[in-house]
Amino acid sequence: MKKALFIIFFFEILFSGFSQVNSPIKLSENKRFLAQADGSPFFWMADTAWELFHRTDKDEAEFYLETRASQGFNVVQAVALAEIDGLNTPNSYGEMPFTSITPLVTNEKYWQHVDYIIDLASQKGIHIALLPTWGDKLYKDSWGIGPEIFYEENAYTYGKWIGARYAGEKNLIWVLGGDRNPRKDVDDVSVWNQMAKGIQASANKDNPILMTFHPQPHRPAGSSTWFHQEDWLDFNMQQTGHCPNQPTYRIISHDYGLNPTKPTLDGEPLYEEHPNCFNAKELGYSNPDDIRRIMYWNVFAGGAGQTYGCHAVWQMYTLDRQPVNAPLRPWKVSLDLPMANQVKHLKNLILSKPYFNRIPDYEMVTSKQEEDEHFIIATRDLEGTYAMVYFPTGKSVEVDLAKMKNKALKANWYDPRTGVNFPYSGTNLTKGKNTVKPPSNGKGQDWVLVVE
Repeated sequence: MKKALFIIFFFEILFSGFSQVNSPIKLSENKRFLAQADGSPFFWMADTAWELFHRTDKDEAEFYLETRASQGFNVVQAVALAEIDGLNTPNSYGEMPFTSITPLVTNEKYWQHVDYIIDLASQKGIHIALLPTWGDKLYKDSWGIGPEIFYEENAYTYGKWIGARYAGEKNLIWVLGGDRNPRKDVDDVSVWNQMAKGIQASANKDNPILMTFHPQPHRPAGSSTWFHQEDWLDFNMQQTGHCPNQPTYRIISHDYGLNPTKPTLDGEPLYEEHPNCFNAKELGYSNPDDIRRIMYWNVFAGGAGQTYGCHAVWQMYTLDRQPVNAPLRPWKVSLDLPMANQVKHLKNLILSKPYFNRIPDYEMVTSKQEEDEHFIIATRDLEGTYAMVYFPTGKSVEVDLAKMKNKALKANWYDPRTGVNFPYSGTNLTKGKNTVKPPSNGKGQDWVLVVE
């Protein structure tokens, strides 16, 4: 019995070693996407766990990270100075991040717990998109608790301190902002720039860093509105928001067309089991098909990946905690909701084809379209060796395959709900215009046509 347990333990260690993060990610050569250190593709498939450091103990953090790793996530977005009263309410071990606010004096015991979770994530093959602070610590607005503690001078000092603490970590991506857009009448831009410069000042030249900015919903785009020309902003991030029927692909498309070229992605879409537009009484809660549509739209529009979120999980809701915006069930149960197990199908689909030369192609669908939940979107590679067309509701349209490389075409249907492929059974596709009818239609009947 002891021998068997030893063998099991040995293989658990061996297996966990295969997935450990050993090097930071970087920008791809064409600056459109993210890449592993060896140049292979890195598709950002993130979960939102804003309160991970603040509201979980070691065992809970391990349970969370193990679950998400098994579901195919490779990034977790979490906040060091947390959203839900992170400066006044202690973490699971009774510790707060500072022993003094004026001046800022860090509490080593709090930060050791943050260290532990970052290292644990690395062991499980997960990168941490680390927000040094939630935005209410710069200004509270109408829903933040604060207190407001950051200004230019101490933002730099804090950035330099936290940057130095984690300069050696291989699995960190830095995310400034924290659900706050810079105000027009106050120079918040300078505060965030100073925090970024502090982090840069402490960076280890042998361990390059990536940095972005997490905004509130903003049109026509998010981080690029204020920071696109800053050297510290390596890629753009959007928050497309928590309403189901917004043309989110337009936001991705906006940043895709900017100079200089930078990757772009949606860092906060509609969460699973979130009240639609924050109005559960009249609009109900989000559905998996609404979330799938947003994700496929964004990635097909040129996104370098996609973030997922669950309303109960981001706040680590339990029955003995004050709920934020009416979550439906505790976070541990919510880890296994449908979309949490379906997002990997998007990642697997995109990585199944040549990655770095993929482009959006809005002209491939030639039928007249409205920008509503039925909007059909296409992506392909530059050489025309493959194309993918996403049908959110199974609506028939005309698709122009004239840009495909060869006359002989084959096609499959890909099911975003299950990740299953099966052969296209309609009229043979030709290099030109084709009327395409998906296997089923209606709400929740979304399909991807994959043509080679």
